[in-house]
Amino acid sequence: MVRAIPGIPLLFFFLLTASAARAQGSWERAAIPTTRNLQSVCFADSLHGWVAGDSGTILHTTDGGASWVMQVTQTSNEIPYVFFLNRNLGWAVAINYTTTPYGTILLTTTDGGATWHSRPYPVPELFMTCILFTDSLHGWMGGRPNVIVRTSDGGVTWTPAIIDTSTLAFFPVLDIRFYNKKYGYACGGILDVAGVIWRTTNGGENWHAIDPAYAPADEVHKLHIFDSLHVMGAGGDPDFGYGVGMIRTSDGGLSWAYHELPVQGNAYDVDFRNDTEVWAPLGAKRKLIWSLDGGFTWTPVMTPDSTSIYDMTFPDTRHGFAVGRNGAFISYRPPAVPGVADIHRNRTRYSLSQNRPNPCLSTTAIIFEVPPGEGWHGTAGSNPAPGRILISDIMGNEVMTVALFDLSEGSHEVAPDVSDLADGLYFYCLQAGIKGHYLTLAGPKRLIIHKGR
Repeated sequence: MVRAIPGIPLLFFFLLTASAARAQGSWERAAIPTTRNLQSVCFADSLHGWVAGDSGTILHTTDGGASWVMQVTQTSNEIPYVFFLNRNLGWAVAINYTTTPYGTILLTTTDGGATWHSRPYPVPELFMTCILFTDSLHGWMGGRPNVIVRTSDGGVTWTPAIIDTSTLAFFPVLDIRFYNKKYGYACGGILDVAGVIWRTTNGGENWHAIDPAYAPADEVHKLHIFDSLHVMGAGGDPDFGYGVGMIRTSDGGLSWAYHELPVQGNAYDVDFRNDTEVWAPLGAKRKLIWSLDGGFTWTPVMTPDSTSIYDMTFPDTRHGFAVGRNGAFISYRPPAVPGVADIHRNRTRYSLSQNRPNPCLSTTAIIFEVPPGEGWHGTAGSNPAPGRILISDIMGNEVMTVALFDLSEGSHEVAPDVSDLADGLYFYCLQAGIKGHYLTLAGPKRLIIHKGR
């Protein structure tokens, strides 16, 4: 049974779900000059990207994956993670199981990978599996057996973070994400034992593990941060009979809700193409799952050529790339915009600007454009209004509307008072009334409220 999203008009929800097969994009297999297992993909923009994996493999493209160059990494070890801050500055971690002292090899480049410099992490028996930099100096690594370290000099020196000593504090770290300089999250765990999420509110100096009462039974692989309060993670169990798992918080990590999908497998990544469309790869299940409502309802599809996909990225809303086993590389093809009849044939010509300021405290300006020949006319106070700005929370619940009455073609601005709304992430869109219902003409766009209390 299809689950309606609270607060979304029935006609719009019907149009959304009835065209779902056409609304999401598709993936296609692309050639890449390796058959080695690929574990990580990172694109600085739609053209410049890197993939990494077994046997010291890093390949680089400057044309969106049409051609690739194998880079010299000076290691033959597995590279589970590669990260680039821009086209030039990059870091990667390699796992050394072959020669003593066993541990992590840190790779760095300042020229896009044309030259990689390697050095062992100074503490042996620590195996880093993820790396993140928020600028050229400040970065974090996480890994096994349980470690989060940070740097403030571009990776020259690293300092262990303080992780609390709760029951779940000593599990491997698989992913680290930051919302801003203060707020960050990390995730990990052990399959069939427990999944863990840590949070920091002081820039990564201290990390606190999830309350065991909220912990899932399996590891959490990747995170997506909407704002400082709303976060989702992806995981699950690949064994027969268990489903993909999604875990969410709406109070900054104090409590979590875990939901197991009716799709067998384990989500190894979770990536948003835009504010509402999100994808996750299921690895050896040779499937992807996608959602058009921010990750509340999901649909599985087979991967191109039945490839096993483990990691993906969207550098922008029109380009996506993913990698996996045996040199698998797939790229995203965005959906064609479906036409609408009669009065809304030109709705793609309506434009909705990003609100300013964003984040906002109490009021924010929203500018939208009505195309020629599409003026709206109504009497102030009429019900329903001929148009509106709809503001919804992350669950799809309507929290505010701004009625739009007599509007001519051209540019218009509204400034809603959002001071009564709680801190967090919201979505807003431009809608027109049709026969008692509202149809979305532009949006949604993100609106972030942060009062800093």
